Amino acid sequence: MPHFNAAAALHFCVLLSAFPAQYFISQWYRTDSAQRIRITERLIIASWSSFTKSYLSLDAWADRLKLWLSNTRTCLNVRLLILHFRNWYYGEKKTKIGDNEGETHSYFAESTHVRSPKPEYVRFSVGQVIVHKRLGYSGVIVGWDVTAKAPEEWLQHRYPPAKQDLKDTPHYRILINEVNGFGKSTAYIPEEEITLVMGLQVHHPDMKTY
Repeated sequence: MPHFNAAAALHFCVLLSAFPAQYFISQWYRTDSAQRIRITERLIIASWSSFTKSYLSLDAWADRLKLWLSNTRTCLNVRLLILHFRNWYYGEKKTKIGDNEGETHSYFAESTHVRSPKPEYVRFSVGQVIVHKRLGYSGVIVGWDVTAKAPEEWLQHRYPPAKQDLKDTPHYRILINEVNGFGKSTAYIPEEEITLVMGLQVHHPDMKTY
């Protein structure tokens, strides 16, 4: 298949223009000088008339402006439509993710949702080893909530009216060190009941999972 480049296209256009050019030349030389002058005058007048109608007419420029504005509005409307669709799609997607998160992983700091950065008022972090101030057992933090998140029945049992304020403080999920023989493997406790400890190794069957 022959290669068709810009030079070949120009050559082809020149060949096509040869036919009307030959016709014009033949008509030109068949006439006398007076007729050639009249033909030239008609060509000049026709060209000027076409130029003035296209570029010196207010109506022509008004039509161009209307067409440009129409195209601009069309492009703008399409862009707005795409933007609204993207906002709707990703907003709907985030809402669904949030709903699923709330249904399956919101209780007892078991959320798998990445929350970063951690709020400054949440003092402790995942991986830190702690000791319960009152009960004395040790453990490691594996999750946190900015406030207590648990079934309402559990909260009512855990926090009677005298301790209602504790519900609104940060809470931590703890894997309890099995060497303590505490009888429980996990705990969900407020921040004020724990203190950090250094140099203590925690043993728990779920440590590798976390």
